[in-house]
Amino acid sequence: MTGDRRRRRSRRIANAVGLLGAAVMAFPVYWMVLTSLRPASRILRLPPTFWPGPFTLDNFRRAVGSDSFWANVRSSVLIGAGTVLVSLVIGTLAAFAVARFSFAGRRALVLALLCVQTIPLIALVIPVYLLLNDLALTDTLTGVVLTYLAFALPFTVWMLRGFVVAIPPELEEAAMVDGCGRLGAFRHVTLPLLAPGLVATSIFALVQAWNEYVLAYVLLSSNDKRTLPIWLVSFQTSFGTDYGGLMAGATLTALPVVVAFLLVQRRIAAGLATGAIRG
Repeated sequence: MTGDRRRRRSRRIANAVGLLGAAVMAFPVYWMVLTSLRPASRILRLPPTFWPGPFTLDNFRRAVGSDSFWANVRSSVLIGAGTVLVSLVIGTLAAFAVARFSFAGRRALVLALLCVQTIPLIALVIPVYLLLNDLALTDTLTGVVLTYLAFALPFTVWMLRGFVVAIPPELEEAAMVDGCGRLGAFRHVTLPLLAPGLVATSIFALVQAWNEYVLAYVLLSSNDKRTLPIWLVSFQTSFGTDYGGLMAGATLTALPVVVAFLLVQRRIAAGLATGAIRG
């Protein structure tokens, strides 16, 4: 009985710590949404109130009605979708090659993929800008997508490699015995089994491309081509900060990624568990 009591007590303590950590992490999101729904007269009131009060949608109307909102939404969607699609196509093939074939420099390639992730982004801003400027790709969505691919592809290849390794190669060999070629076995056997990994990797790549600020701010100078994270800065002016509009804009910016994550959360959990088995 003593052992059972200790286990129950330890479980209750662990649950309490977990709930406390979840509350601490969720509070900024709660405060952002709460502020976005408050009238301007209540946002800066002291002492602050932490419970919902009178609600208004004026902040959202002001955010959506700004001049460049829909153009910036279009830019963010195109950049995010382009980065995810291209990184998945190239990254899937590269991960399959690294996981299934032996070739000279394979270990060096895997090590390079890890090393790229350790390079601070701020250290590459000037070289990236000069390179794209020479190629006449500054202030273009194509240039931003290519830049994001340089950071998304190593992560995509590294993640998908673990998922490919977790798939028994005997399944591909059986398909090849039945008449499929190497490409056919990959398309009909490996690719469907990679679905959880593809979903998990695409969400991480989308979050990285959707929320990135520094490179987009440096590379895009036209207001109608800028992304949503840069659009949020427009609520800060020399006259002060429009906190209601800023929080409403931040809520709208975060909403698509949150919805996408909620729709595929089960596949993400399954994909991460599968990739962790032998990755």
